[in-house]
Amino acid sequence: MKRRLKTATRIILAAEALFAEQGFTETTMRQITTAADVNLAAVNYHFRSKQGLVNAVCERLMEPLCTEIETALSDRMLNSSPVSVDELLEILMRALLNVSQINSYSLSVFMRLLELAYMKNQEDLRDFFMLEYWHRLEAFLDCLRKDSSPMEDNEFFWRLHFLLGSIVFTLSNYHMLLSLEKKSFKDSAEIENILNRMIPVLAAGLQARGEKTYFSRI
Repeated sequence: MKRRLKTATRIILAAEALFAEQGFTETTMRQITTAADVNLAAVNYHFRSKQGLVNAVCERLMEPLCTEIETALSDRMLNSSPVSVDELLEILMRALLNVSQINSYSLSVFMRLLELAYMKNQEDLRDFFMLEYWHRLEAFLDCLRKDSSPMEDNEFFWRLHFLLGSIVFTLSNYHMLLSLEKKSFKDSAEIENILNRMIPVLAAGLQARGEKTYFSRI
């Protein structure tokens, strides 16, 4: 049993690194087996298919993240006062930071994998996310909606995805942004400072007033 676990973990770690670097579609099973030093039969035994391996990689990332968010929100709800958007975003940022430290993978890798889920031909992965994790984040999203500016469901949908897009872009390009910062400023930000800086910006976006037309119609 110990040997099987070691093999499965090795496969997941190899796949995770390759998926983050190249994408799901571009990564071949041969590349994964070579990096993990296993044969194809071992991958099929543990994960049945490439899609099963993709799901396993995402599960390794999402499971602890959801647990962190659920635990933090449950603890906060013991206080009867309403939960603010700022607090909720802090819970999210802290969960991202904690999970990345616990599992020894970088936030940039995690965000890159989430970003790939939005690519075309990834319907199976998106369905997997919705089925396995959407219900676990519902309480968090409900609280976020309650302290956001009043808006239609469709408007909240878009603002939520603008929020996610900002997080994914910033953290998946973390090292590039640090390089740009060093060229312009003397100080170099730590990842925790970057996460803290995002909170007021994202909170303002959720609490801004509803739809307004910024482009004049001809």
